[in-house]
Amino acid sequence: MSEKPTIVLVHGFWGGAAHWGKVIVELSRKGYRAIQAVEMPLTSLADDAERTRKMVAQVNGPVLLVGHSYGGAVITQAGNQPNVTGLVYIAAFAPDQGESPGGITQEHLPAAAPNLAPDSDGFLWLKADKFHESFCQDLSADEALVMAVTQKAPLASTFGDVISDPAWKHKPSWYQISSQDHMIHPDNQKRMSARLNAKKVITLDASHASLASRAAEVAALIDEAAKA
Repeated sequence: MSEKPTIVLVHGFWGGAAHWGKVIVELSRKGYRAIQAVEMPLTSLADDAERTRKMVAQVNGPVLLVGHSYGGAVITQAGNQPNVTGLVYIAAFAPDQGESPGGITQEHLPAAAPNLAPDSDGFLWLKADKFHESFCQDLSADEALVMAVTQKAPLASTFGDVISDPAWKHKPSWYQISSQDHMIHPDNQKRMSARLNAKKVITLDASHASLASRAAEVAALIDEAAKA
């Protein structure tokens, strides 16, 4: 019986589970064998939290939840399950009760806010020609192109969905701030991380896509949380 928890990775808006690719490789090199990445519908916080809860419920043993971007709101909502031992936020929303990602965004609008475009079906896209500068300016143009073309748009209404009982009030937490983030303003990240009573907060000179551009440091933080 391994003492390592199962690590469940939760993606954010404009991406899917594959955004965790480099972190998955780094964690595997550190000896983690039980790693799962949720693929969420991005249709509502309730839907996404339920998808995450179902994956956690299938795990027989402790789970460390890791959320990037909007995935932080999902682990905040879904993380109160008894086998969840901790929460790791990677350039992520960590809303309090009654807060929404959209409400937090309005406090300090990020640089890339003008680059979002709704479609006729109510989905909110990041303009493909603005994806590199908005989401992942510290990745190569080729990597940004793939991310832009394969982006997964959320229903715009999801931005307004509020948290009921924040798991970070009940579980130990860790947080990584991206100081060059154009999607979630760094000031919002600082405020959210400060109130978590986090075990550790690190700041990386990174874009919103720190999980790809700084995968080694992100994996090291996850490893530290898993061992705590």
